[in-house]
Amino acid sequence: MPIRAVAYVSEAVQPWSREGIDAMVERAASFNVQAGVTGVLFFDGVRFLQYFEGPEDGTSAVYHRIQSSSYHHGLIELSRGPVGRRVLPYWSMRWLLADPLLRTMIQADWTGFVRLGLQAGKPTTAMGHLHHYVEPYIGGEVA
Repeated sequence: MPIRAVAYVSEAVQPWSREGIDAMVERAASFNVQAGVTGVLFFDGVRFLQYFEGPEDGTSAVYHRIQSSSYHHGLIELSRGPVGRRVLPYWSMRWLLADPLLRTMIQADWTGFVRLGLQAGKPTTAMGHLHHYVEPYIGGEVA
């Protein structure tokens, strides 16, 4: 079954609370398990950047749910398309505080979800940044 991915950025509705974000992500994780979707939500206190992956019907259902969420506004899709394999096969959904990294990830190249791209040992593509950032949290489980 082909795996598809979606990445987007949006602005959080203010004021926000850690408990509110935790509850939102817990509900998303439950939904994602049923949809066969995995992913991560980065948050810097102002903006969300989310990357999620799974079968086409699952990612479509999740994206529709995200578009109608009252937790954010101004959604901008960064990329959507096929990926060779899952990046986060074990996370139905998790959120990470990503300040100040988020700006770098938003501005990085999301074209085709290309992982490669290092310059002076630092990632240059969006997927390179994603891998670099989540790796310490998952103990080398990044595919």
